[in-house]
Amino acid sequence: MEESLFSLTNPEFWVLVALLVFIGLLVWMKVLPGALFKALDAKTAQIQAELDEARALREEAQSLLDSVKTQREAAEVQAREMLAAAKDEAARLAVEAKVKLEQTVARRAALAERKIEAAGAEAAAQVKAAAVDMAAQAAESILAARLAGSKTDAQTDRAIGEIASKLQ
Repeated sequence: MEESLFSLTNPEFWVLVALLVFIGLLVWMKVLPGALFKALDAKTAQIQAELDEARALREEAQSLLDSVKTQREAAEVQAREMLAAAKDEAARLAVEAKVKLEQTVARRAALAERKIEAAGAEAAAQVKAAAVDMAAQAAESILAARLAGSKTDAQTDRAIGEIASKLQ
């Protein structure tokens, strides 16, 4: 035969009664609700602190994002300015190089023309000198042949020798 749960001889009934009396005492002494509410308040405070920290982190992240965007925009503007300056500098250097090249070519052409003129003048001078030498030798030989038959004069011989040196 089975005993009913609410029988006074059933030990499980007395355990139930003792448990209910214990819980009643805890409620009456405000131990159970106080502890329960303290735990709930602590959990609420912890959740609120986490929410506040998350909000602060979000605001900090947004501020950092705005700062990075501003820096990126500034860097892009600076890069565009540097690129434009580099293009301008390259164009200026190209113009300078072209002018310098033209000046160098003109100087070298003028130098080559002067060298050609100098070489032509030197060649003409050499031809003139050779012509003078040949004329002096021819005059000397003609005069020597004419005077060979006649009596020679020392002054005339000396004058003929000097003609060659004076014509040069």
